[in-house]
Amino acid sequence: MARLLSLNVGLPKDVSWHGRTVHTGIFKHPVDGPLVVRRLNVDGDGQGDLGGHGGENRAVLVYQRESYEHWNAELGREFEHGQFGENFTVEGLADTEVHIGDRFRIGAAEFEVTQPRVTCYRVGMRLDEPRMPSLMVAHGRPGFYLRVITEGEVQAGDEIVRTRVGRHRMSVAAIDALLYLPDRDAEQLRKAVDIPALSPGWQGSFRDLLTPPAPETVGWEGFRPLRVDAVVRESPSIRSFHLAGDGPRPEPGQYLTVRTPAGVRSYSLSADSYRISVKRDGVVSTWLHEHVKAGDTLEVAAPRGDFVLEPGDEPVVLLSAGVGVTPVLAMLHALKGSGREVWWVHTTRSADHAFADEVRRLAPSHTRIHFSDNGRLTHDLLKGLPANASAYLCGPNAFMDDMREALVGLGIDPARIHSELFGARTAINPGLTGTQTVAPHQPSPQGTGPQVTFARSGLTVAWRDDRSLLDLAEACDVPTRWSCRTGVCHTCVTPVLSGEVRTEPDPLEPPAPGHALICCARPESDLVLDL
Repeated sequence: MARLLSLNVGLPKDVSWHGRTVHTGIFKHPVDGPLVVRRLNVDGDGQGDLGGHGGENRAVLVYQRESYEHWNAELGREFEHGQFGENFTVEGLADTEVHIGDRFRIGAAEFEVTQPRVTCYRVGMRLDEPRMPSLMVAHGRPGFYLRVITEGEVQAGDEIVRTRVGRHRMSVAAIDALLYLPDRDAEQLRKAVDIPALSPGWQGSFRDLLTPPAPETVGWEGFRPLRVDAVVRESPSIRSFHLAGDGPRPEPGQYLTVRTPAGVRSYSLSADSYRISVKRDGVVSTWLHEHVKAGDTLEVAAPRGDFVLEPGDEPVVLLSAGVGVTPVLAMLHALKGSGREVWWVHTTRSADHAFADEVRRLAPSHTRIHFSDNGRLTHDLLKGLPANASAYLCGPNAFMDDMREALVGLGIDPARIHSELFGARTAINPGLTGTQTVAPHQPSPQGTGPQVTFARSGLTVAWRDDRSLLDLAEACDVPTRWSCRTGVCHTCVTPVLSGEVRTEPDPLEPPAPGHALICCARPESDLVLDL
């Protein structure tokens, strides 16, 4: 007979972790007596990161006594109920025997199983075992979440009665393995998306796995020399470098990464050929302006990037600011003569209005050029844009945030709004609070190992024998993306432009060729990362 052994609650609090502050509700402790379970929570309980925890589909977390015993033996420790962050410590209800969609009555409340637990870094933090997110998946013991069907009182000692079995009888352990482990079965994926009780996020992940994007075609590995055919002055601050590219035809919107004696930096392609247009605004850009002439060669990585013009016949809206015009120009080249309705809104300083002749040839009939000398671009200039359009934005972060909000307000589907960031991507660091944006810099102390280049951040540092490339990036304040920090979630996956890495420990599923999971990767040679 299954029963509720312990009822555990805890409110979010700030916890010090590796010199940073994490706001988390993972610290749960057993309570005596009954508590009411409500639609979003057990009374007296709360979650710190509502983006990854909580909500109707993750109202109650369950973990089993048998899994506690497993980890006690596996890790040689004695864990206490609630230490895995669960609300219900139960006897029975193994992850291999409970199905998504099963319903249970506990006390006066009724529940439905919605998804396995997503094992982020905080369970490792709580247990002082960083490997824990990976171990829980590898051992098939994630635990699971419940949705509250009927609110009511529960207490330790209550019997747990299964009242319904979920569609397709797919167990919690099977669903967890289907998302995180390799060699997936397509039929099992189709069954998973056909389970109404499965939470929308997991359904979306399985739909993505059923229709994976075409693998990115990389024209060549690492860097290769390309001859500079011409250098053209486009404005007082922008020059175009025409390269003799004999590789694959780049897609409109992609970029090239250039390696110079001054460093490494990426630049959007600004035409339907190997042309980059560079604003003089940094060390590498200044070096290109001052040293490169026709007949020289540049070390260049193959065209990359997923900010590309997608095929279709719907209208296209292009919004650009300043030198953010470069990938938009490539898109205008591709759209010329396509028959698609094109709207282009561009804002720039009058002194930096580059590509005037080219713009006159390419500009669609719906073109609006705004000079920022006269004030900021207002939403009034966007009136009349077609609501059924696909939109492409390139410019500074504040510009793109403002324009995205305006486009959504005009009725354009957010899924059809694509954007390209200048420089490093926005960080994803769940649960961290009080973080400050600091320009990437050399770490302290510095290392003596292979050279590691963070191309988007314009920084090259020596490897210091950190635990991982992620740790090194964080020591340099390079913006990073992560969640599990143990090779499970693939949030940290990063393109490797050149060099080799080794993994330590091996992830549960390796990344695609040419990529690294930086949370568990270390350099084997000099390395250039698209980070």
